[in-house]
Amino acid sequence: MSSVDTSLSIIKRGAEEVLVESELVELLKLGRPLRIKAGFDPTAPDLHLGHTVLLNKLRQFQDLGHEILFLIGDFTGMIGDPTGKNVTRKPLTEEQVQKNAETYQEQVFKILDPDKTQVVFNSEWMGEFTAKEMIQLAAHNTVARMLERDDFSKRFKSEQSIAIHEFLYPLIQGYDSVALRADVELGGTDQKFNLLMGRELQRAYGQNPQIVLTMPLLEGLDGVQKMSKSLGNYIAINDPPSEMFGKLMSISDVLMWRYFDLLSFKSLEEIAQLKAEVDNGVNPRDIKMILADELVERFHGPEGVANARKGAGNAFKKGEMPDEMPEYEVGPYAEGIALPNLLKEVGLAKSTSEARQRIKQGAVSIKGEKIVDLNFMVEQGSASVYQVGKKRFARVTVK
Repeated sequence: MSSVDTSLSIIKRGAEEVLVESELVELLKLGRPLRIKAGFDPTAPDLHLGHTVLLNKLRQFQDLGHEILFLIGDFTGMIGDPTGKNVTRKPLTEEQVQKNAETYQEQVFKILDPDKTQVVFNSEWMGEFTAKEMIQLAAHNTVARMLERDDFSKRFKSEQSIAIHEFLYPLIQGYDSVALRADVELGGTDQKFNLLMGRELQRAYGQNPQIVLTMPLLEGLDGVQKMSKSLGNYIAINDPPSEMFGKLMSISDVLMWRYFDLLSFKSLEEIAQLKAEVDNGVNPRDIKMILADELVERFHGPEGVANARKGAGNAFKKGEMPDEMPEYEVGPYAEGIALPNLLKEVGLAKSTSEARQRIKQGAVSIKGEKIVDLNFMVEQGSASVYQVGKKRFARVTVK
């Protein structure tokens, strides 16, 4: 296998789409370091494992000898990314953006090599943009093209408001590629429109269009919706070791393989061997511990793994959680379901009265976290392990 073929195999591992692959091959044949861009808006102070899907891919590019441009969107963060939103997103203040950006830099170097990473802020060029230049930038696209974006299209058809400044977001993200002369830009599948905008604008400004590489969106702990802090289904890379370990041990056996594919640094052959072991009777829970150990060690070191196993909590210590448990699907419930009703429906309580009593006693846990709120609502789309008392468990998906 040639060096180009080897590089391409590494780059494509876990990727959803490469646009255009033949162009990427030609760039790799040049033998020069490529300029690899990925942008992160500092909308929250903590990065989670969903973010590391991109960071891991950047590290692979870095190990192949390419130049990493870690772009912190301090300017675009004050606009607010409309991607996937059915309402206008509230812009952050400059102070919020700067505070979050500082923590980002501390966290990303747990994965990236700081000596081989160029951290850039798009306020460096956008802050100098004149009104005339902004108008010229806006002239490179049309309202019709913007409305091709799925989220804008849905909002327009349902007569929900779209603020003018939201149209500027993909234009500015695209212009970032012009300013940085990016060869390749990485992003999640939900960013495809914005990434392709970079190709269009580079052509308009006389540059060769960048390669677009999209990565899958990592499902959160519920196994249904993408990992998100706002949905509460996330694992922050700054979570304490025991909390990170416990959350990873709570994911389903099916989701475990998705996490191996997108988060583990193990080779495809090693992962295939682990799958074969499960097929031959090894308890999936033991394999899940291998994943949990790897990720905890990555962010907290070997000592973190030892501490995590000691402090992960009774529900997740080896031997205390049953190897098998009943699995249920309930719903659909458009607005979710009250926890007492759910416990009754899946047989973890004989009645809602008993369920409420057990909640009051502190005997009910979801994913190892004790719930004492009698009004707790379980959201549609969640998938979690429920425990009542010491011995009653069930894995429940709410449709």
